Amino acid sequence: QLQVVESGGGLVQLGGSLRLSCTASRFSLDAYMIAWWRQAPGTERLGVSCMSTRANTTDYADSVKGRFTIFRDNSKNTVYLQMTNLRPEDTAVYYCAATLDARWPSCWDPQYDYWGQGTQVTVSS
Repeated sequence: QLQVVESGGGLVQLGGSLRLSCTASRFSLDAYMIAWWRQAPGTERLGVSCMSTRANTTDYADSVKGRFTIFRDNSKNTVYLQMTNLRPEDTAVYYCAATLDARWPSCWDPQYDYWGQGTQVTVSS
């Protein structure tokens, strides 16, 4: 069974940057769509960014376009979320999720099966 683990969260000030990591074990992420989600207390879960490694496609929520970048390092079997120009509204627990890549038209189409435990990102104003 695929396992993913997030890391890289922390406390940063407004305008700062963080790089989150999502590392998979046993299976190659080439066969999976990967998505970053976030959820703040009392809010609905938001899809932040997703990637199909098989199709080499990405997508971003409108609120993070131009600020966040999703990319992978095949040698480490890791997908990253590079976050820049962070804002207080980015404060949330960030989750990495994966699902087998069935060539969905959008990487937001499937329900994700494998989830990490989350990493906290806090942005101070």
